[in-house]
Amino acid sequence: MEYKKFTTLFTDVTKTGTKIPKDEYLTTGKNIIIDQGKDSIAGYTDRQKGIFEEVPVIVFGDHTRIVKYIDKPFFLGADGVKVLKSKEKDSNYKYLYYALKAAHIPNTGYNRHFKWLKQININYPDLNEQKNIVDILESLTRIIKVRQKELAFFDKLIKARFVEMFGDPVINSKNLELSTLANLGMLGRGRSKHRPRNDPKLLGGKYPLIQTGEISQSGLYIRNFSNTYSELGLKQSKLWPKDTLCITIAANIASTSILTFNACFPDSVVGFISNEDKVKPVFLHYWFSFFQNIIESQATQVAQKNINLKVLSNLSVIHPPLSLQNEFADFVRQVDKSKFEIIVYLNKTLLNKILSQIGDVIRD
Repeated sequence: MEYKKFTTLFTDVTKTGTKIPKDEYLTTGKNIIIDQGKDSIAGYTDRQKGIFEEVPVIVFGDHTRIVKYIDKPFFLGADGVKVLKSKEKDSNYKYLYYALKAAHIPNTGYNRHFKWLKQININYPDLNEQKNIVDILESLTRIIKVRQKELAFFDKLIKARFVEMFGDPVINSKNLELSTLANLGMLGRGRSKHRPRNDPKLLGGKYPLIQTGEISQSGLYIRNFSNTYSELGLKQSKLWPKDTLCITIAANIASTSILTFNACFPDSVVGFISNEDKVKPVFLHYWFSFFQNIIESQATQVAQKNINLKVLSNLSVIHPPLSLQNEFADFVRQVDKSKFEIIVYLNKTLLNKILSQIGDVIRD
């Protein structure tokens, strides 16, 4: 089994691309814009000058760790994108894409991760074997897309049920009682006092550490974690209890998810501990899903978009009777069981298949 260093296989050609400011993104256009977000295409532009034409390439999200295979000419989105070309003349880019997706890159929050990627060694078989592996994984990907459509249906079903029970929350179409978020529970920012935040002395203990990216990608519940704090890490942070609603206030604005275990998180996340006599965390999670784009559009932007605790505290939330919230939570619980079974299948099947075909991507 032949391994090659990342730096032997890839060259960073990001500087040859042209960046489009986010306020210039179009919803339709002649050319695509690729950024480091989870969407395959961030937006469109009618510009032509400066388009990156030497495709295929692999795009790596320096902050998000998201890997994308791009085979159409494109423009770059915001900062944090790395455009990678192979140094090998006849590389199979789809194989390299799957190999990088299988690599374990530690999640250090809204920091840059390219330095970790550059340290990996990649299993590099001959081109025929690369093609055989890609064919197997492409077949699996088609199956996964079908399952993902099922997940999207479940999400629409829950939001439709929310509107059926509580009306349109944006306009409060059922004229429900309103309350500020601060009156429904306790709000507080996470803590990460020590600098640098990725100091090895802070990590590797028994206390789960949740980052903004994990919250935005978790859906209703946070069931897994990639990093942990040591005793020193806990001392400079805070341990939040199970059932805390985590709300991101930087990078991915107003994404929410509910802790299923006690955990720490940095000051780019706000924790909300609900007054159980007033509001259910499940209800609030889906309430936020209707307002996320609105809140994000009102966020300030210096180095990156963010909102503060005062903005969240003063949000006006519809406040239906607790009995109705409990009924909605029971409905969500039943639907979530089906979603969770599919997610487990997707994660285990894809990861195991990639690793069985490619082998250990990282070698010490």
